[in-house]
Amino acid sequence: MTDVVLPCRNEAPALPGLLARMPSGYRAIVVDNGSSDGSAAVARAHGAQVITVTEPGYGAAVHAGVLAADPDDGVVCVMDADGSFDPAQLPAMAGPVRAGLADLTTGRRRPAARGVWPLHARAANAVLSRRVRRTTGLDVHDIGPMRAVRRADLLALDLRDRRFGYPLELLIAAGRAGWRVAEIDVDYLPRAAGTRSKVSGSVLGSARAVRDMSRVLAR
Repeated sequence: MTDVVLPCRNEAPALPGLLARMPSGYRAIVVDNGSSDGSAAVARAHGAQVITVTEPGYGAAVHAGVLAADPDDGVVCVMDADGSFDPAQLPAMAGPVRAGLADLTTGRRRPAARGVWPLHARAANAVLSRRVRRTTGLDVHDIGPMRAVRRADLLALDLRDRRFGYPLELLIAAGRAGWRVAEIDVDYLPRAAGTRSKVSGSVLGSARAVRDMSRVLAR
């Protein structure tokens, strides 16, 4: 059983459909990170394991979910809980890692409809991805909001960022460690009605993410 970590803050409208589409052999771990809309209760009602993290931040939620994942399976996936990614694509992400062809796979977002990826968010992602390529030599074009990796390998990197800089720190650490990183195209879908992205949902959100990630690059 492959665990799927779903960082979650006020994603109750998205969870029923998302959890219902989880492929066979994949188990959802919903990490509730300060939700006020009953996300945790909705997730439990639809069969997900739920853990609560009081420390705010994307990285804090992901790290807690990875710690809670089953160490026996070995591979853990991470994806957003707002319905913007299709769980049916998880096997394509996990497959190369499980087969020993990659140490880390990251999703490269391909918008499935107009307006899914606002210009300000896409521009910020392009700038950061370019800096990652220059810094690490990794051929990546997206700061991977959907990924698969071996749990033990990820924990061994000892990532420290607990906010939006976590995905960037992961890529930089993976590059320095000589990991084989494979970027895989994934559909980027309209998020579920009633949810809002903490990053791309506003210019301020994108600016905060760039700030957190720039701090990682400056280390």
